[in-house]
Amino acid sequence: MARERIGVVQKFDARATLAKRRADVAAMFDGVAGRYDLMNDLMTGGLQRLWRIETIRAIDPRPGQRILDLAAGTGTSSRPLADAGALVVPADLSYHMLAEGRRRQPDLGFVNADALQLPFADGSFDAVTISYGLRNVEDTVAALAEMRRVTAAGGVLVVAEFSTPTWVPFRQVYRRWIVRALPALSGLFSSNPTAYEYLAESILAWPDQPHLAELVRAAGWRDVEWKNLSGGIVALHRAVA
Repeated sequence: MARERIGVVQKFDARATLAKRRADVAAMFDGVAGRYDLMNDLMTGGLQRLWRIETIRAIDPRPGQRILDLAAGTGTSSRPLADAGALVVPADLSYHMLAEGRRRQPDLGFVNADALQLPFADGSFDAVTISYGLRNVEDTVAALAEMRRVTAAGGVLVVAEFSTPTWVPFRQVYRRWIVRALPALSGLFSSNPTAYEYLAESILAWPDQPHLAELVRAAGWRDVEWKNLSGGIVALHRAVA
């Protein structure tokens, strides 16, 4: 992993490929940890905050509810769940993300976890959620099946993920914007600009809403439904164990 000092920002050049090897994904997110939340705001024009509100509504956290928050990063998705009284476990593959999360939110019990081999017993959680992380796992169905394994009967799955805009003219503009704007923006503000080349590629290669719903069903979940956010830029998939 090459690096250099540019002012006070340390630059990395680690990125994953669409093969999504776990070691590559972990190294890539290690390199963006410090500015990850800032980049999310910049890339989405702040929309990700509204998407998070919708995700929380879909989870419907309650006091005492056991929730696994996968790909939790620095814990921004876990914080509202904990504030609602839920017993949330923020989990991530990247050690640097976990370290940043523990520094910012020391009261949350961050756990290092691989979505394909979750270190939890069967039926440990009432809900499992993953935001913008399922797209980065090597085997989508296997990860969804692991989430099903650790969810109690009747528990829920909520997946927030970039998806396919429903209005075709906008879809074409959106795809061009991803390819051009994300790498340019990351070059100015990210500590690991090459990671956002992968981000653009992975969004464009990701299944659309109906196809992801099929993968969720194939992993053993039932009552699968989805809700489009911002015209389908993001979709919330919800299912029951």
